[in-house]
Amino acid sequence: MKPVELKVARIGNSRGVRIPATTLARYRIGDSVIMEERTEGILLRPRRAASPKLSWEDTAAEMAAQPEDWSDWDATLADGIHELPWDPAIAKRAAEPSRSYPARAKPASKK
Repeated sequence: MKPVELKVARIGNSRGVRIPATTLARYRIGDSVIMEERTEGILLRPRRAASPKLSWEDTAAEMAAQPEDWSDWDATLADGIHELPWDPAIAKRAAEPSRSYPARAKPASKK
């Protein structure tokens, strides 16, 4: 899209710009817009009506109806993870490093 210069017109004590009808139609702008002041300039965007939220049941039904392509996961079949030894009894979480110092006992509470 090429930049378009718009004239600033006086509207009472305020000022405004006229947005071309083709732009209004393209972005479905009705009676109001949302204005955001940003460091690089002013952003005008269409005000959208809030879409109704789906219930959990409706969400699950929508997800089940969508065709899913799981072929991207085929690339992980050769990663060898199924060959790693796994013993849940001694498994550690990777995010928890072992302590290098003994844990101190909490002082007994006074009654």
